[in-house]
Amino acid sequence: MSAARLDRTDLQLLAALQRDGRQTNAELADCVHLSPSACLRRVQRLERDGVIAGYSAQVDAERLGLGLQAFVRVQLAHHDAASIAAFSAFVAQWDEVVACHALTGDMDYLLQIAVRDLEHFSRFLLDRLLNQAGVADVNSSFVLRTVKAFRGLPLASR
Repeated sequence: MSAARLDRTDLQLLAALQRDGRQTNAELADCVHLSPSACLRRVQRLERDGVIAGYSAQVDAERLGLGLQAFVRVQLAHHDAASIAAFSAFVAQWDEVVACHALTGDMDYLLQIAVRDLEHFSRFLLDRLLNQAGVADVNSSFVLRTVKAFRGLPLASR
């Protein structure tokens, strides 16, 4: 489904689900002024079309003992298809990497890392990232505090 085919009600449904994905269909229908059956059909269509990619819980990293977050910019030593595939395979296996983005500019990737502490980060960096992944250079920045966390995509500004 293209973004142009999403109407105002679809956007309201998506916004409501981003705020609270656990609300019942009846609550969601009331929120967007639809009957429960019409609401359910729309949500099922959005799911089927891949607009709604899934549902998940927001988990507090600190309460899990993951008190240190970092962003690591990575430059690969080689940029051939095999090197990129190997790096991607390594990153996919590492639980500490909670997000990985390919970048433009002087660095190739941006990794978001969640670890227990500086010792855990050091082991991750030395034993995994620098030792196994064909990495030429890294630049790390530690999160001091989160000013705004991801809470959903912007829908109202469309």
